[in-house]
Parts: sequence; C-alpha cells; structure tokens
Amino acid sequence: MAFDPRVRPGPTASVSVPIAPTPLGYRVAKRTLDIVASSLGLVLVSPVLAAVAVAIIVESGGPILFRQQRLGVGGRPFTVYKFRSMFSAADQGSHEAHVRDLIRGDGVEAESAEAVWVPIAADPRVTRLGAFLRRSHLDELPQLINIVRGDMSLVGPRPPIPYEVEVYEERHLRRLSVMPGLTGLWQATAWGKVSFDEGVALDLAYIDRRSFWFDLGLILRTLGQIVTGRQF
Repeated sequence: MAFDPRVRPGPTASVSVPIAPTPLGYRVAKRTLDIVASSLGLVLVSPVLAAVAVAIIVESGGPILFRQQRLGVGGRPFTVYKFRSMFSAADQGSHEAHVRDLIRGDGVEAESAEAVWVPIAADPRVTRLGAFLRRSHLDELPQLINIVRGDMSLVGPRPPIPYEVEVYEERHLRRLSVMPGLTGLWQATAWGKVSFDEGVALDLAYIDRRSFWFDLGLILRTLGQIVTGRQF
C-alpha cells in the first residue's frame, strides 16, 4: 500500500500520518522489552540521575530538565524530557534556522561538513557540563520516562521537532509511521556522519526491516558504543 499522509504539515497545522502495520507478536514483545528495560534502567541509574541533577543546579541553576514538544507515532505531539544542557535563557532561533536549512539542503554543499546532520559546532548556548552530557549521551537518560509512558520506544527513528516536520518532503513523513526511539539504525550506525536525507533512508530501512531481534541488536550496539566512548 502506498504511503499517503492525510494532512500536510504547515506553520500552524498539525500532521496526521498513517501508522505502519505491525504484527501483534512483535508489538507485544517490543512493548514488554520497553517497559522492563526502561523501568530497570531508571532504577539502576538513579544515582547517576541524582548526581547529574545536582551538578546542573550547581553549575547554572535553573530547571534540571529540558522539556520540548516532539512528534511521535502518527504525528501525535508529546513532551520529550532531557537533562538541560544549555543555559536557561538560550535562544532557539539560530538552531531552528540551521535545522531547517539542513533538511532543505539550503546553502550547503552535499559533500561539505555543514551538510551532515550534526548540532551547530561550538554552540555557545551549551554549558560546559552540558557539552559533557551530550558527548556521553547522559542528557538522554530522562527519555526513559517517555518510554515507560509509551511516548517512545527503545528503538525507532529520532522524534522530530514540529518545525522540522514543517519543511519535510512527503517521503520524510514516513518516519512518523512508527513509534520514535531512544536509538535506531540511523543513530547507531551513522549519526553525525551523513546528511539528513541519508539518515532518513536509514530510518525507512529500519521501518521495513524491524523485528524484535533487529531491535535487540541495535540496543546492544548502542550500549557498546556508549561503553567504549565511541560517538554515534
């Protein structure tokens, strides 16, 4: 069946995307793994969560968590949680423009470093602790709460920000046909190494290949990269 988004995204419109059919057995096994692993993870890393929270308060004050609206499966909005890695009064405008340009390919050469899907280099909005949290991926740990709540899965495409989806082409929207994940094929194999379009191709390949064992393999690969300090 051809992919057919029902509502195109726009500056004020929401987006509605058909949910990809998923076998019942895989759906149950995936959700069970998500609940068990994320709940156990929250318990095991609770000392780390507490230490990071204290460090954020000591370094820059302000809120501990960064909350941001993202779009999940079917285009449903939800609030994602991360440890705050930027100054509280950080301006989001320049980053939004940068992300839009990367998606549209405006002003970047296909082979240039700027065309790669990575955060703005030497971002002045990021605190010193925040830079460490991002490198170590500790800023992502609160998303385990999103997984327990059912907003996200352990494995799936990265959940996009609404302003990203406003400039998506139709083929990009299929990323929203499955539940977003903490890690995925793009994140575990080529994050920061390929363009947005190349990353989307990896997300779509994951959607076509997804299975319980494929998910488990990506989780183990991601854990291995974190333990060894490799960037992904």
